[in-house]
Amino acid sequence: MKFRYTILYVDDVPAALAFYKAAFGFEIAFLHEGKDYGELVTGETKLAFAAKDLIRQLGEEPMAVSPKSPAFGLSFETDDVARDLDLAVAAGAVLEKPIVEQPWGQTTCSVSDPDGYLIELCSAVMG
Repeated sequence: MKFRYTILYVDDVPAALAFYKAAFGFEIAFLHEGKDYGELVTGETKLAFAAKDLIRQLGEEPMAVSPKSPAFGLSFETDDVARDLDLAVAAGAVLEKPIVEQPWGQTTCSVSDPDGYLIELCSAVMG
């Protein structure tokens, strides 16, 4: 078995792809011609986006998203948390938690994307 996808349900798939490209540097791997599903190049596990309307057509109702009470988190590891935080905010991310040096040797901060998903930017865990 292989963990293949994390799919975020969003209002506008092309806008979400464009944001993640601008904010975090991920290239767009695929956008369906109907513009209701897309994927980013993120390694073996894909970060994908599906339109909320598409999910509703499949009989499911996406839950409301809030960075103040997240159901899960995305973490992007980087060699330069401060630089990448600045890039993300310049692209439209909202700062949720400023940069902190954690007791376990990791640098972290959090932003939210335009759809309200919480994203941690972090250094590698040292130890």
